Amino acid sequence: EKAVNLKKDLAEMQEWMAQAEEEYLEKDFEYKSPEELENAVEEMKRAKEDVLQKEVRVKILKDNIKMLATKVPSSGQDLATELNVVLENYQLLCNRIRGKCHTLEEVWSCWIELLQYLDLETAWLNNLEERVQMTGNLPDKLDAVNDALESLESVLRHPADNRTQIRELGQTLIDGGILDDIISEKLEAFNARYEELSHLAVSRQITLEQQLQTMRETDHMLQVLQESLGDLDRQLTSYLTDRIDAFQMPQEAQ
Repeated sequence: EKAVNLKKDLAEMQEWMAQAEEEYLEKDFEYKSPEELENAVEEMKRAKEDVLQKEVRVKILKDNIKMLATKVPSSGQDLATELNVVLENYQLLCNRIRGKCHTLEEVWSCWIELLQYLDLETAWLNNLEERVQMTGNLPDKLDAVNDALESLESVLRHPADNRTQIRELGQTLIDGGILDDIISEKLEAFNARYEELSHLAVSRQITLEQQLQTMRETDHMLQVLQESLGDLDRQLTSYLTDRIDAFQMPQEAQ
């Protein structure tokens, strides 16, 4: 009777493993939304726990069959053969579910990391847009233009590492057919805004550089003229002091 019960337990275990394999490993999943992906991750975590909890039952079966084999070798031998099949299938099921759970967790981590990089770069774009707007109505002063140019250039020196990560993470998920529509839309919007703002910022940078150069040249010319007028003023003052007649002065002084 004990052999019959153990045989029944082995059969039930095989049936349970077949159902678990069909439910967790053979279904085709399409992750078109973050909610679907997150639910799949949680489901696989539960599946992993469920499968691992059966380890106690498998161990009890193994111990009971070994004990029966010592008492009734003929029955125990037949059951031991079936047990080996169950043990192999169980180990394979555990490994496959662990693997799929790990893969889904990595995919979810990849998605979260992508969102974090997008948030960082969006914050940088917002800052860049603000700096560009600040250069729109500058007072016609050398210091103001110089400060605006340095401020804009400091933002433009932002490294490209984050954008590289965004591109690679996004492409990895899209290639796997995971959240591809959502990610493609996000990347398209981000890239379009990045290109637009980058070109506008570089154009404004060039304009400010040219404006700054013109203002410096003008300041230099005014300084030279002011020095020349100062010299002339001192010369004329000396002429007046010495009571020199205008017609006795050099032509330029007249």
